[in-house]
Amino acid sequence: MTEKHTLNARRLLCPMPVIRTQDAVKKLAVGEILEIIGTDSGILQDIPAWCRINGHNVLDTFTDDFEYHIILQVG
Repeated sequence: MTEKHTLNARRLLCPMPVIRTQDAVKKLAVGEILEIIGTDSGILQDIPAWCRINGHNVLDTFTDDFEYHIILQVG
């Protein structure tokens, strides 16, 4: 079973959510899942763009009570 991790990026503004995501992904193995939860809507564009450049897969994005969620799989 693939292990799922969560990154709390709430109250962080650009570019910190992407930097924290990059740091978290470095500690994970290929195939592991990371859910990023943030309050800056910019992560909905920034993190998927970072994933495309770095070979990771965005599995889902959604909004829940003014929080933005991105679920990615490490590539």
